[in-house]
Amino acid sequence: MDFGGAPGCIAEAREAAVAFLHQHSRAAGRTFHDDVLLVVSELVSNAVRHAPGPFVLELGLVPGGIEIAVRDTSSRPPRSRTPDRTGGRGWSIVQTLARRVRVVPRHDGKSVHAELLW
Repeated sequence: MDFGGAPGCIAEAREAAVAFLHQHSRAAGRTFHDDVLLVVSELVSNAVRHAPGPFVLELGLVPGGIEIAVRDTSSRPPRSRTPDRTGGRGWSIVQTLARRVRVVPRHDGKSVHAELLW
């Protein structure tokens, strides 16, 4: 799903994730659904905040769970920072909730992938 990064796009990305979860993981527990929505929110928020231009959200099934990928236009990988009033918590939340996180460089930016298990 392509998003332009305009106001409201984080909510739209969450709505897309809710629809995906409803279609593909009804049997998964509420905590899993909440974790997926939180990771989507954090990855999309980071793309909006730190990368110019549009981003793409991809959701897919992997053995035992879901993979969330956000492709943006910045080549800089995410990094941990000391939390403060402006943020700094999202990347550590993603790393805590996901079984595996990876950053894939691309010619036009990067993709950040997070796998969550049921």
